[in-house]
Amino acid sequence: MSRFGIDLGGTKIEGAVVDPARPDHALCRLRVPTEGARGYEHVLGQIVRLVGMLERESGSKRPACIGFGTPGVIDPLTGVLKNSNTVCFNGRPLREDLAKALGVEPRIANDANCFALAEATFGAGRDRKVVVGLILGTGCGGGIVVNGQVLDGLHGIAGEWGHNPIRGERTPCYCGRFGCVETAISGPGLERYYREKSGKSLRMPEIVARAAAGERHARATLRRLQAKFGEAIAAVINILDPDAVVIGGGVGNIDLLYEESTRTAVLKHLFNPYLRTEFLRPTLGDSAGVFGAAMLSASSRS
Repeated sequence: MSRFGIDLGGTKIEGAVVDPARPDHALCRLRVPTEGARGYEHVLGQIVRLVGMLERESGSKRPACIGFGTPGVIDPLTGVLKNSNTVCFNGRPLREDLAKALGVEPRIANDANCFALAEATFGAGRDRKVVVGLILGTGCGGGIVVNGQVLDGLHGIAGEWGHNPIRGERTPCYCGRFGCVETAISGPGLERYYREKSGKSLRMPEIVARAAAGERHARATLRRLQAKFGEAIAAVINILDPDAVVIGGGVGNIDLLYEESTRTAVLKHLFNPYLRTEFLRPTLGDSAGVFGAAMLSASSRS
């Protein structure tokens, strides 16, 4: 039976129906807006709507088990979701509510872990021993895969580089702290910086296009991305020394992140005179987490 995977992003909810014989290819892949500002019950309704769309589009029966990649993580002590930048999820018994709303067994993992697992298994990070998967988009998430196994950690927060502090930053973060990496180099963080400099509100694709045309504030925004990303990822590399870093999410599409000048920005903070770690684009698309989510149900008999 086909597997269903759902990736709950801050801006969009993406779903895929996957053939177990070809787990890196989607038979059907659809999206709906998250609309988290409309509240938890509304987002649950969007998920139910998406699952119905996947059934109709693919012609596949809803399986008894569906995998979900979520922002944040289920707290191993309390069973409720924590650390989600879609804040209406926090403190909610998401697993139980999804089971009730969909009539399935939900298998839930952090969305960045799903992304990292998929890319390390049959994506850009294939055949590498240690892979860090980053999601640079509405937020900044991360997952770590070692020898094909995701590291969850005692508290379920392994890979959460987006909530490390970054020097010189004091912007409030939804987590209650100030100056997190996420406040500086997420899509909304970069858009805020551009708005403060230019007085104009633009989305990242427009800012990137203006930078290519030589617009001063747009170029400054991308220089900020490069410098802050270099500092933030160097701290991760100093600890894990990974073979590869795979960068997904909307900000991960920006060409600058893969240029030699960005490697130079990383080297400024690295405890080594050279950098061999690869920086890779995801081969499963900019939101490969749906494939990792579908893998969560791999052991199901449904």
